[in-house]
Amino acid sequence: MSGPLNVVLCWHMHQPWYRDGLKGPYRLPWVYLHAIKDYSDMAAHLERYPAMRAVVNFAPVLLEQLDDYAQQLQNFLKHGTPLQDRLLNLLAGIEPIPTDEAGRAALLADCQRCYAPRMIEPYPAFAALLKWTNKKSEPDTNVCSVPLNYLGEQYFVDVLVWYHLVWLGYSERQQALVQELMAQKNQFSVVQRRELLKLMQTCIQGLIPRYKALADNGQIELSMTPYMHPIIPLLNDFTNMRDALPDAPAPEAETYPQGVARSRWHLEQGIAVFERYFGRKPQGVWLSEGGVSEDALALLDELHIRWTASGEGVWGKSCELSGITGEDITSKRALFQSYQQVDHQVKLFFRDDGLSDLIGFKYGTVEAEVAADDFVGHLKNIAKFLGKSAAKQVVSVILDGENAWEYYPDNAYHFLDALYHQLTTTPEIKITTFSALTKLPAHPLPRLSAGSWVYGSFSTWIGSADKNRAWDYLVAAKQAYDQAILKGALSSERFEQATQQLAVCEGSDWFWWFGDYNPSDSVSDFETLYRHQLKALYQLLGQVPPAYLDLPLSQGGGGAENAGTMRRNVD
Repeated sequence: MSGPLNVVLCWHMHQPWYRDGLKGPYRLPWVYLHAIKDYSDMAAHLERYPAMRAVVNFAPVLLEQLDDYAQQLQNFLKHGTPLQDRLLNLLAGIEPIPTDEAGRAALLADCQRCYAPRMIEPYPAFAALLKWTNKKSEPDTNVCSVPLNYLGEQYFVDVLVWYHLVWLGYSERQQALVQELMAQKNQFSVVQRRELLKLMQTCIQGLIPRYKALADNGQIELSMTPYMHPIIPLLNDFTNMRDALPDAPAPEAETYPQGVARSRWHLEQGIAVFERYFGRKPQGVWLSEGGVSEDALALLDELHIRWTASGEGVWGKSCELSGITGEDITSKRALFQSYQQVDHQVKLFFRDDGLSDLIGFKYGTVEAEVAADDFVGHLKNIAKFLGKSAAKQVVSVILDGENAWEYYPDNAYHFLDALYHQLTTTPEIKITTFSALTKLPAHPLPRLSAGSWVYGSFSTWIGSADKNRAWDYLVAAKQAYDQAILKGALSSERFEQATQQLAVCEGSDWFWWFGDYNPSDSVSDFETLYRHQLKALYQLLGQVPPAYLDLPLSQGGGGAENAGTMRRNVD
């Protein structure tokens, strides 16, 4: 063997825009909950292993919301200013505990939105509080064995405090305050709730500086996704869905109006936000959902982006389109190399779906050391298989940086501890970053099949009835936006607001959830908020929103794995 095998772990950190309109309340709490649990723990793991290298990809829409939560919490702690988040206002005591049955049932349901086997059942005091309830899978069916009006206000306060305690990451739980509150079990005071909020504010405030410091030290590479996380190839041209979905139904609209311009805007705006928070331009762009196409690569070239990446499905379809066949394809030897198209400068990497899914879906139920041994064992086998060429090749493992850990004991602390230890001490492996590998010889790829990291297609966002209808709603809103600009109907301030609101509507996450295979409560959350965002855009344009935006566009009802937040590519 000529040298160790290059391995890149890329953690994608993303949350969509959860505010109602641009300045309205946060409708879902996932930004701050994942901040105090996952984004904090992921930084702590890297800080504990200085020899570890990784790519950490931030969606700019997440950076702005992290900053906003930190500022809102600080304003509450300094001035008592109410927050734009209902759960936090309840925890802070700004908003009183509901007195009506429905309000109390909704609060109890909200405080059980987590994976109970890892985040409720291991905590007897929390589980004991919830023994009164019997949460069912459908919304508004949370029932209680006693009338909720019989329960005192302190009961709901204790449930609220415990919900936030279990959402703290492993590293935050080691703090004395958290240990004290967990030991106390109940009867939490106003002062203690305020101290908990102060701990959360300090955690969230410190996240971006911690990741910046890791990058400044050369330990991680920071990359980004287009501003509001749109699917760039679909904004560019709906026909990009045809490479992988030749016969699927399409939206009624033939294309997204001036979509390429909107894609360029999201990339430029994303770079501006990234530079504001991290003080550097990203060298790499993980296009939303690994969604690539040849016209998307052209935009990356315009902006002098050095690398991007996608999934194994796109790699396989691209090889097929390009006429690349042979043993190196069937054995996947050719997966572990960088690619480049003749007319483009940007380098392409493709993840190993199987290894990525092991972390995303399997290892949560395996003992940590065994899981780490298994993962590194796979890497050693690949290194042995590649032989002398290992040092010129790369195994890419890319997945969400927050959604899997809920299904691991202790938020995956023990697994990631074991994994990072082995990755930094195994001689056959060189853990590195994509930017460090852009100088490796790239192999030509005559055709790039447009698709994403999910099944190598865009079927998660387009090509079925509900998703296509959502695109037609968006196209109609974009046409209204274009007409308003053409007529000169907007002031400069209103133009900026409408443009920002349009960007919110163009995010990928809405389309992800539409369809009957996702849980109905999550579908309801996202489709309601999507319609609110479209209505907010029409209102900024000075127009009455279409009546169809008053009607739900998708129902859900399925039981997707990991609550639907991730998609498995390999069984």
